[in-house]
Amino acid sequence: MHNGDYYDDHGRSDAAGWSAFLAGAFIGAGLALLFAPQTGNELRGILRNYAARTKDDVMDRGREAWDTAVDRGREYVERGQESMQEAGRTAREYVQSGQERLKEAGKEAVSKFKEASREASEAASDRK
Repeated sequence: MHNGDYYDDHGRSDAAGWSAFLAGAFIGAGLALLFAPQTGNELRGILRNYAARTKDDVMDRGREAWDTAVDRGREYVERGQESMQEAGRTAREYVQSGQERLKEAGKEAVSKFKEASREASEAASDRK
C-alpha cells in the first residue's frame, strides 16, 4: 500500500516497484522451467496457474492504484473548494470593512460640513 506520498522514501516512483515485480515474476518462471521435475503437461498447468495468479495480482494492484488516484483527486477537489470558500469569505470581509470605512468617512464629512456651516453662520451673524 502507499504511504500517501507520490514517491517512496528512496525517491523512486511506483513504476520501479512494478518493474521489480515483473522482473521477479519472469526470473521465477525461468528458474521453474530449468529445475522442474514435472512432465510437460504438469509444467504447463503450473505455469498456467502461475500466470493466472500473477494476472490477478497485477489486476488487484492496478485497482488499488486507480482507487488511490481517485481518492487523491477527490481530496484535491475538496481542498480546492475549501480554498475557494475561504477566499470568498476573505473577500466578503474585505468588502464589508471597506463599506464600514466608507460609511464612517461619509458621516465624518457630513459632521465636518455641518460644523463648518454652523461656524460660517456664526461668523456671518457676528459680522452683522
